[in-house]
Amino acid sequence: MPAVTPQPHVPHTVLGSGPAGTALARELARRGHPVRLVDRRSDGPAVEGVERFAADVSTIQGARAAIADAAVVYHCVNVAYHLQVEVMPRVQKAVLAAVEETGVRLVVLDTLYPYGETGGAMMTEDSPWQATSRKGRMRAELDERYLAAHRTGRARVVLGRSADFVGPGVLNSSLGAAVFPGALTGGEVVGFGDIDLPHSYTGIEDVAAGLAILGERPEGDGRVWHLPTAPAVTTREIHTMIEKRVGRPLNVVLLARPRPFGPFDERFMAEYEEMFYQHTEPQIVDSTAYERFFGVAPTPLADTLDATVTWYEAWLADR
Repeated sequence: MPAVTPQPHVPHTVLGSGPAGTALARELARRGHPVRLVDRRSDGPAVEGVERFAADVSTIQGARAAIADAAVVYHCVNVAYHLQVEVMPRVQKAVLAAVEETGVRLVVLDTLYPYGETGGAMMTEDSPWQATSRKGRMRAELDERYLAAHRTGRARVVLGRSADFVGPGVLNSSLGAAVFPGALTGGEVVGFGDIDLPHSYTGIEDVAAGLAILGERPEGDGRVWHLPTAPAVTTREIHTMIEKRVGRPLNVVLLARPRPFGPFDERFMAEYEEMFYQHTEPQIVDSTAYERFFGVAPTPLADTLDATVTWYEAWLADR
């Protein structure tokens, strides 16, 4: 089915200007939509075809201002790890209230956290939500509220879940600034947990395109979808693929348990400890349902790594 024809002068509004929000804003503009990109300060670099807008969407006033006249709202807001349990429910409350008032559709970027520990079982949209961590239970509660708002007719909502990000612009990820700078310069590269376990990574461009399609295709509303994700391979295999691209062996430092390393400081790692099971059991995401329903396929992992190495080469040259 073809994408919905863009509506002139009715912006697709992206809340949150991190790697996912920025990539999504760029993708929506490429698809011909007028785009508003919202964060607290509106002081990031210009993105072609995108209007930047400052608002604090953890408040109802800020959320109302951010989504005024929007055709679709995309919730890509995230906050520092140690603030998530406190702040993310507040953002949800404000954003849900604002979209309920206006009737605008809401597309939510989601995580795998609600599933909790799976024992290595493949994760599908039908997998049970059995999180025991604070952040996992929080995310599950938020998702229940989103879906309940849709079921009761208070809002039109759809959720797109992603595995760990990888790709251009992705810094704070287990395949981000703790890996690629060291790979390119001969420095240390982190490997979390058991790098011989299969682990799914979702390319940031697939996150963007996947969310954009959800915004254009309302027939997918009212449920959780796994965004297009390349087949899982082991992290060691990914390291080998990176070695071929940078022309040098990686100096991998294995972290059996969380400790500060590279961009991950002591505060972050202390908060991440409860989520470290993601690196001690297989993390395998199946996105077949999305791929079949919307007729798309994930970007091959090799192509994503090519683009990521190229981006990090430029990033390092500018530093």
